Amino acid sequence: QVQLVESGGGLVQPGGSLRLSCAASGSTFGWYRMGWYRQAPGKPRELVADIGSDDSTNYADSLKGRFTISRDNAKNTIYLQMNNLKPEDTAVYYCNAWRIFGPGNYWGQGTQVTVSS
Repeated sequence: QVQLVESGGGLVQPGGSLRLSCAASGSTFGWYRMGWYRQAPGKPRELVADIGSDDSTNYADSLKGRFTISRDNAKNTIYLQMNNLKPEDTAVYYCNAWRIFGPGNYWGQGTQVTVSS
């Protein structure tokens, strides 16, 4: 069982930046591919980016260049640096841990990001 706790969301003006954090506990961090997803009102949850224990990354095409995912294996934490934020980035952002071998797919409680002037 993995527990995920997100932090760092909030209200930001268009063009601003935020950094989200997700702290994991309860299992071996390196067993999981970690990711960020988001869900805007009335829309399905979508992948933002994910990262493996080898630091391999995968991004939604529309977000490449503005968002950067990283992980600190010593702290069992992943981050999402979001720059040049736009109103359409407004959503609840969820942390995900997907076990590479064997069953296990876990979600955090989500953190709200609102981009508005």
